[in-house]
Amino acid sequence: MIRRFCCTFLLVCIGLGMSARIALPDILSDYMVLQQHTQVKFWGTATPRSAVSVSPGWCTQATAYTTESDGEGRWMILLPTPEAGYQPYRITISDETSSVTLNHILIGEVWFCSGQSNMEMPLNGFFNCPISDANQTIATAGNHPAIRFATIPKTAALTPQESCAGKWVENNPANAQWFSATAYHFATLLQSVLNVPVGIINCSWGGSTVEGWLPEEILAQYPDVDLSQAGSKEGTEWLQPMIMYNGMLKPLQNYTVRGFLWYQGESNVGRHDTYAKRLATMVSLWREEWELGELPFYFVEIAPYEYGPGDWGAYLREAQFRAQALIPNSGMIPTNDLVESFESHNIHPRNKTEIGRRLAYMALSETYDVQGIRSRGPSYRSMDIQGDSILLHFDRAEEGFSRMQEITGFEIAGEDRVFYPAEAEVNWNREIIVSNPQVNKPVAVRYGFRNYLPGNIADHRGLPLYPFRTDNW
Repeated sequence: MIRRFCCTFLLVCIGLGMSARIALPDILSDYMVLQQHTQVKFWGTATPRSAVSVSPGWCTQATAYTTESDGEGRWMILLPTPEAGYQPYRITISDETSSVTLNHILIGEVWFCSGQSNMEMPLNGFFNCPISDANQTIATAGNHPAIRFATIPKTAALTPQESCAGKWVENNPANAQWFSATAYHFATLLQSVLNVPVGIINCSWGGSTVEGWLPEEILAQYPDVDLSQAGSKEGTEWLQPMIMYNGMLKPLQNYTVRGFLWYQGESNVGRHDTYAKRLATMVSLWREEWELGELPFYFVEIAPYEYGPGDWGAYLREAQFRAQALIPNSGMIPTNDLVESFESHNIHPRNKTEIGRRLAYMALSETYDVQGIRSRGPSYRSMDIQGDSILLHFDRAEEGFSRMQEITGFEIAGEDRVFYPAEAEVNWNREIIVSNPQVNKPVAVRYGFRNYLPGNIADHRGLPLYPFRTDNW
């Protein structure tokens, strides 16, 4: 009896001791990158009702920022950050009974990356799905020590969580092979141009729908979403609603970031009627919950892929393009030209280098205001019917196109609504003339508007024409 009491008392003491020590979420770890020139949030648990101090190494004097933990030991504090640089810092967090020191901290630019498998896809690639130049990229990772990654493991939850796994790691070949390939190429170009450290949080889940990244209270308003599927062992986990938001996204919303990168849409093919508005709702919610204003949101058009009967992939891309008008401070990069002929049935195209670069062009031009960089390719504006041809006019084509002949990807139709491959050429007014001998009275043109119909035309900087259709059939 006495022995049992002593053991119980010891366990209680150990439990109290553990709960009373400083504890930080995984995302606050060694090797992290903190956003420059702002006030970043630091948070965790400590002894309940105790003074908590945070001492950053960049302060010239022994300056500590203090707060008090609540009755459950939770605390949060705003920490001013300096200008970006390559000098590593230490940060010490302490309360009345314990302290924790974080090492190798850099100050720079932090981006939050999310979506499904094409964002998740590491430099190592997937089974039978390689990444272009992966071995060389991985081998030279150590040349970019100021790039850091935190990769969040797949974690499903039915209710919003306060913490999740995922620590920061340094950039070397052993670690880089598991970094998101798209995010890595974004980070390397960003770091090269801005000459500052870059931190990437990769919070992705292959196969996830946009509804997986939204909370229950919003999803309950959608009649086509069955919330009982969340957590169900009978349904496919990655298609379940809200579980990614609860288990992976919500725990990270205190971490200060500069913007969002999004690569998703394949699992919403066939539901294009709701996609644009739901994506806009998701972005609005994320911005509200991060409490950092209208953070930029740059996203990737889904690639050409043979989804099966019906050109549902084309309609989803169209919904993505339209989402730009619904989401302030957003932009979509096209990918229609970045697939090979043998990839028509591979939903993971290997060229992630150019996708990362195009995202970086958009961020550099539109977020960081780096002059001289183009960020968006041409987009359809209007058309004129001229006899048996159609003359197409475009925005952002003032200096012409990448080629004038041997153009692929266009189709033309008459009043019978049957589309034929079109001959296309660029005239000296920087317009595109489209025709087909079988269509004497054309009424509509499409470009890249199939599940799989890559095109080959871009502006003179190499930014491709966005897929489009002139009809509404």
